[in-house]
Amino acid sequence: MNLPNLVPMFMTMNLNSWSDALAGWMPYGLPLGLVIIAAIPLVFIALYALTYGVYGERKISAFMQDRLGPMEVGKWGLLQTLADILKLLQKEDIVNRDADRFLFVIGPGVLFVGSFLAFAVLPFGPAFIGADLNVGLFYAMGIVALEVVGILAAGWGSNNKWALYGAIRSVAQIVSYEIPAAIALLCGAMMAGTLSMQQFNLLQQGEYGFLHFFLFQNPIAWLPFLIYFIASLAETNRAPFDIPEAESELVAGYFTEYSGMKFAVIFLAEYASMFMVSAIIAIVFLGGWNSPLPNIGTVLLNDWTTGPVWGAFWIVMKGFFFIFIQMWLRWTLPRLRVDQLMYLCWKVLTPFAFIAFVLTAVWEIYMK
Repeated sequence: MNLPNLVPMFMTMNLNSWSDALAGWMPYGLPLGLVIIAAIPLVFIALYALTYGVYGERKISAFMQDRLGPMEVGKWGLLQTLADILKLLQKEDIVNRDADRFLFVIGPGVLFVGSFLAFAVLPFGPAFIGADLNVGLFYAMGIVALEVVGILAAGWGSNNKWALYGAIRSVAQIVSYEIPAAIALLCGAMMAGTLSMQQFNLLQQGEYGFLHFFLFQNPIAWLPFLIYFIASLAETNRAPFDIPEAESELVAGYFTEYSGMKFAVIFLAEYASMFMVSAIIAIVFLGGWNSPLPNIGTVLLNDWTTGPVWGAFWIVMKGFFFIFIQMWLRWTLPRLRVDQLMYLCWKVLTPFAFIAFVLTAVWEIYMK
């Protein structure tokens, strides 16, 4: 297929039409279309991490602390992040003499790969999704958990007791909080009757906008929604669950010994995970790429704000909203102690997740 033909196809509402057509683009027998599909999430992660991720978090934290944030490099400090990248690129790549070099080197890579691969099943709109798997939600949950391996490799390979403490904390935290997070998402799967990420979006379409979203369709949905959001903070090591980093007691946690681009890749993986969990909660409970605006009489707000381009806009904006909440909480709440963190997981979130699971099942079977 000729590449120019993809542009008008992108403007249609045919499900996955653009990504399917792009996958079939093979000039001279080379699968360039598949390469482009794989590169789109990578470019998105890089641009989002540099702008809204790093620069945005600096400005948001500065606003909350009544200060200016970066202001010197470029207008309003807009070029500060680029200056930081140039600095990291020029820094010497130091590996400790006594470190396990293999584990030390692959740790950041495994971290990023786990975050990046989850984007394969993320619907960026009705016309674009890398792989519409019938177990897409299960795949996303499983592949994001791969970051545990990267954190363990980074902590153990550093040959530093503080890095190892941070890595062990992270394993205990992420593995524990995956349980209430998975149960909460199972509630969403029961409401949808599928694990396909794209089907979640299709089942929440309608002219009344947000009223079709699962969060407003099911009176129990607010409980798994809240449980998953709290658990997602722990899975991405965000405050108040950032004890794997805990710079006040562990220097910098599992990445203490990292510098240069390895350090940058670790934080790139964190920002990628932040968007992924935010997109998942938006897709499962808040309609994903569907417009939240309803049609009101002759004012067809939902119809006017629906389509492939609008779909990409809505999924990104919903994801950015939850990332803003994550940043807000970071500069608002104090860090939990390890015992408090485990208490919250095993004695609060997990029991309530099971309650939400049972109530959702009863509602879907007998009340819907």
